[in-house]
Amino acid sequence: MKLAILILYFAVLVGIGLYCRKHATDVNGFVLGGRSVGPWLTAFAYGTSYFSAVVFVGYAGQFGWKYGIATTWAGIGNAIIGSLLAWVVLGRRTRIMTQHLDSATMPQFFGERFGSRPLKIGASVIIFIFLIPYTASLYNGLSRLFGMAFNIDYSVCIIIMAVLTAIYVIAGGYMATAINDFIQGIIMLFGIVTIIAAVLMSKGGFMAALNGLAEVSDESVSSTPGIFASFFGPDPLNLLFVIILTSLGTWGLPQMVQKFYAIKDEASITTGTIISTLFALVVAGGCYFLGGFGRLFSDQIDVEANGFDSIIPTMLSGLPSILIALVVILVLSASMSTLSSLVIASSSTLTIDFLKDNFIKNMSEKKQVLSIRILVVVFIAISSILALIQYKSAVTFIAQLMGVSWGALAGSFLAPFMYSLYSKRVTKASCWVSFLFSSILMIANIFFRESFPMILQSPINCGAIAMLAGLVIVPIVSLFTPKPDKALVDNAFACYDKETTVPQKTALGK
Repeated sequence: MKLAILILYFAVLVGIGLYCRKHATDVNGFVLGGRSVGPWLTAFAYGTSYFSAVVFVGYAGQFGWKYGIATTWAGIGNAIIGSLLAWVVLGRRTRIMTQHLDSATMPQFFGERFGSRPLKIGASVIIFIFLIPYTASLYNGLSRLFGMAFNIDYSVCIIIMAVLTAIYVIAGGYMATAINDFIQGIIMLFGIVTIIAAVLMSKGGFMAALNGLAEVSDESVSSTPGIFASFFGPDPLNLLFVIILTSLGTWGLPQMVQKFYAIKDEASITTGTIISTLFALVVAGGCYFLGGFGRLFSDQIDVEANGFDSIIPTMLSGLPSILIALVVILVLSASMSTLSSLVIASSSTLTIDFLKDNFIKNMSEKKQVLSIRILVVVFIAISSILALIQYKSAVTFIAQLMGVSWGALAGSFLAPFMYSLYSKRVTKASCWVSFLFSSILMIANIFFRESFPMILQSPINCGAIAMLAGLVIVPIVSLFTPKPDKALVDNAFACYDKETTVPQKTALGK
């Protein structure tokens, strides 16, 4: 039964990829779906790219164990800051200016916005370096679940996931990814609600589970009674850094911001904002809420021996067979949707911003699409090999590098991108300083972590600081560096002044 459900799921994904081939004949179609993607598909593509197995198995288990039920704040932050405010602040302006500048990727946006090829190449190099370990990490968390449900070797799981994702992305591009994300999103919504209900019922219901959590004590964490069932948990400061990293980070991640490039129209922005916020509230809020009850299963979990990734699978191991199948498909959906988003962002960036014009002159649309498709295979293959190396040899370096990739990417791009949409005063130099500060800080966190202040030794905290620092660095550096070319800036901002006719329900007439 479990295997039949899985095969049916795979067949649907591949079928959609083949169906969407007609939308992937040029770069605009392959990378952005022709900028004609409606609100439901865009919102679900945003949400499913946001949440992967890393969140469901890794973060939910780890932070739920550390902070108890208070870790639910991370899910609420993901919904309000990572989804609602991201759409409100970035959605419309990103769609307008990127179309005006004819940019399909984040590095291309920087290159056109500042008239700088080196800036474009620099941004593409950062994306190339830090998206690969992020991509490899998506396979983490699946091994224990597949082993528990099907007794399948993790290596087989990695290969199956990689091959299927490659087929539908190569065939149908962004549109196939968006439609599959919609289906995967529905599975995630239904799955997380069902699983939370089942796990809580196994502990006597919500109130009984909460009372049980209040009785849990860990003197090494806190001597306060009932701390794991409290409002802010045992460590509010570190919890705040988790919320900042996982919520504000989406504002600067290329694969997330790129979703705004493809929005169809104004109505899609309004509807998409609401849908993506509710999606994040249910999925992220649900994941972290579920993880908050992890200590109720402490008699079955040995964190020191098996790590935090063992918490969620252990919590689910006692569920009925059909629910375990749902869990596996939920986590597989979350991971495959994020993987497809990452490889499109990586391959399009490397083709459009790095190879085109720099190494391959007069690169036609047909050759660009072919290059993107080939690089999709390359990126998926590299990430699969890294995941297999980590699994077979217990190499921890890859996992460490993934921990800093989110902070490096978002820290580098968040402030320069956001300020560039709103301010004419942002300079090339400020972008370079933001790029270099965050990249160097996060790489140093890998190799010299012990030399960092205690609060910054955690990659989570360090990444959050990198993002917040960028918001200060860009305006300050812009004040003391040469002003950008006035004609270039005026041209970029001219897009906001174009007149457009809207229905009276949107704006009252004179």
